[in-house]
Amino acid sequence: MIFATGDCHGDFQRFGSKYFPQQKGMGRDDYMIILGDFGGVWNGSSEERKRLDWLNEKPFTTLFVSGNHENYWMLRELPVEDWHGGRVQRVRPNILYLMRGQLYDIEGRTFFSMGGATSHDVEDGILDQNAPDFRTQYLHLLLEGRRRFRIIGKSWWPEELPSNEEYAAALDTLERAGWKADYVLTHCAPTSIARQMNRHYQPDKLTDFLETVEQRLEFGCWLFGHYHANRAIDKKHILLYEDIVQLTE
Repeated sequence: MIFATGDCHGDFQRFGSKYFPQQKGMGRDDYMIILGDFGGVWNGSSEERKRLDWLNEKPFTTLFVSGNHENYWMLRELPVEDWHGGRVQRVRPNILYLMRGQLYDIEGRTFFSMGGATSHDVEDGILDQNAPDFRTQYLHLLLEGRRRFRIIGKSWWPEELPSNEEYAAALDTLERAGWKADYVLTHCAPTSIARQMNRHYQPDKLTDFLETVEQRLEFGCWLFGHYHANRAIDKKHILLYEDIVQLTE
């Protein structure tokens, strides 16, 4: 069985047996896919480690693509290995990060992964802890009651958007796959789909890249998170947040 859900931000309560009873019939060859903002690799605290250990002990295997709220500097320290035809980084024995631009063959179905997104909760700025006036900026924002800012290396990372090398790797993967995949797993949506949800949506390099994929790729279903809602945009594009959906039996 393969299931999918949306952003967790380090909170895995939805995977408790009370809320997800289907796990009673699952094993290590069954999967839960989290569509970005996994958030379980964030600060390395003891509490975080306990949450990861708890998730690791669930009967299924957890897979996730990256979102904009991930600690990319911690993720990049994890060892890379080959898994089901693509490359992954293993957070725990049963928790795997599906890297960008990869194609996986899982239970006879192919999954193309391309995580990342632009943060939209940074209207008040992105602060650099190494800047000489960092503390002044920080206190000034707090005194003004402005809370929608992030700090580089603490709550925001520039790697939230793919590198040129990751875009190139994704294109190479799709070429080798003949531009065919059963499922697409991303955090943000292609530009055209994002604009269906919000006609004022401002695209970025990643959403435009995903739009290219949207136009060229022959796929069955595209699943994404990021927008904190549960909604079938159309028959082929599914937005998930807290809901859990079953993809295969």
